[in-house]
Amino acid sequence: MLHFELVTPEKLVRSEEVYMVVVPGSEGDFGVLEGHAPVMSTIRDGALSIYRTEKGEPERLAIEGGFAEVSAAGLTILAERVGDTASLGTPVTPAH
Repeated sequence: MLHFELVTPEKLVRSEEVYMVVVPGSEGDFGVLEGHAPVMSTIRDGALSIYRTEKGEPERLAIEGGFAEVSAAGLTILAERVGDTASLGTPVTPAH
């Protein structure tokens, strides 16, 4: 399993073990599985898709700006803001 953390300037939003996360990178979406090569990327505004199991339906969260870092420890998303996907296309409110 992949260790995944989602962080905003205000708080740690998520810290959990997941199967895969699809990140809206500034140069295109990319999927991260356990054992992914180390990489850093800026994030564009869009939907983060979190798969808890290999064949499961993704949970989607709207994120705005930030960075993604993949390391041996897992995936860390440092997002400026996080919301739900209903807010896609509208300004995202800060996470509390």
